[in-house]
Amino acid sequence: MGLSTVNRSGEMEIFVQAVDRGGFSAAAKALGLTPSGVSKLVTRMEARLGVRLLLRSTRQLQLTPEGRTFYGRCVRVLADIAEAEREASAGAVPRGPVRINANVPFGLHKLLPLVPGLRARYPAVDLDIVLTDRIVDLAMEGADVAIRSGILRPSRLRARKLGESGYAIVGSPAYLERHGTPRSLAELERHARLSFDFTRSVPDWQVLHEGQIVTLPPSAGVLASNGESLRRLALDGVGLTRLNLFHIGPDIRAGTLVPVLEDLNPRDTETVHAVYLGHAGPLPARIRAVLDHLVEHVTLP
Repeated sequence: MGLSTVNRSGEMEIFVQAVDRGGFSAAAKALGLTPSGVSKLVTRMEARLGVRLLLRSTRQLQLTPEGRTFYGRCVRVLADIAEAEREASAGAVPRGPVRINANVPFGLHKLLPLVPGLRARYPAVDLDIVLTDRIVDLAMEGADVAIRSGILRPSRLRARKLGESGYAIVGSPAYLERHGTPRSLAELERHARLSFDFTRSVPDWQVLHEGQIVTLPPSAGVLASNGESLRRLALDGVGLTRLNLFHIGPDIRAGTLVPVLEDLNPRDTETVHAVYLGHAGPLPARIRAVLDHLVEHVTLP
């Protein structure tokens, strides 16, 4: 098949539908195609790309690592195409309510400071902001936009990337004066390590040791449900914590939190996305306006 005859956006839409709906039959039904037609198209894509995207079984489809990466790119490309079409045909003034769900640190340090500018730019858009570190179902919660950190799992959600942020282990000057500054992994293991009270997709404490990344469990006798609480505890000298730089950057610059063991920092990063439900028709102007503003103005270290 020549390059000029390949409908890439159409192929991507079929591939995304197959992943989102968990099978060729469900995707075919939604798109008005035959299951065999969907299967053959995905097979042709794999042949053209030279990689296996999906592992098939009688019960389910499973993404290969290459397929997972390709799926994420497809979602973004399709969102960009839809956005371009909306911009070309948009004329309506953004108006109405938009409910935004964000984790507590991002909400306090990144989202809320953007509200004055967002309101000035779109005065007819009414914002309902919910801050929680709990992962919510957008449809069940009635949320229009949610902020998600980390790897996005395949779903029916669409996403726009806001940026990436690294981590640092930090403690207050008072804590370090009382307990000393750790200079090695062995010394760090003897310190109070503040952490979350729930399991995260990426372990909270990761450090380099002899060229390998190792993880440490919390040890402070205090756990918290959100990063802002951990930041507050660290500022109060309860222990060390490891948080995103976008969260603690101002404290580091002010000297109220001090990075430690930077030579053992694995320099891992966490990606932040704004996610939203796909719409059968054009995305409402009120939601598009909020997404555009976030993409334009959110900055992450």
